[in-house]
Amino acid sequence: MGLTVPDLDAVAFFVDVLDCEELYRKDPFGDSDGDSMERCLDVHPDTTASLAMLRCGPTTNFELFEWDAPDKDETPTKNSDLGGMHLRLHVEEIDTAVDRLAGRDDATVLDAPQTNDDGPTESLTYVFCRVEWGLYLELLEAPDRMPYADETDDRLYGPASSWSFRPEHD
Repeated sequence: MGLTVPDLDAVAFFVDVLDCEELYRKDPFGDSDGDSMERCLDVHPDTTASLAMLRCGPTTNFELFEWDAPDKDETPTKNSDLGGMHLRLHVEEIDTAVDRLAGRDDATVLDAPQTNDDGPTESLTYVFCRVEWGLYLELLEAPDRMPYADETDDRLYGPASSWSFRPEHD
């Protein structure tokens, strides 16, 4: 998964708040003599990008991209906009996660955690947050078993593989 951030200083948010680990960075890359950025990535031919690769929890790896493009639009999308998206992460203790985010100037917890009362995800608790530069996060705490499991042998990944916020960051 890749996320666009205003600059790679955003790595600190993912490390400090979500306990991600920075694995590596790649310096600006582009194609100053050709059109490969446009052909391969559907961006302006003069675009360059830098990236940081992160690991979050036991299995989630993702790239943060910082783009420099002549036609870059810096207006963040809303969840309801075409192409809008959010990053959903399982946590062991949603109240701990909310407390850590609520005390920060660079993130807004949009409401109190909500718990589904019925349906295929009954007892699942979630909350949405917005990072100052536009990323929406959904944090969720899932019960050991949800009702959808009565209808299929397939399972969602987790929550046995979710991670807790490390005490040294509290």
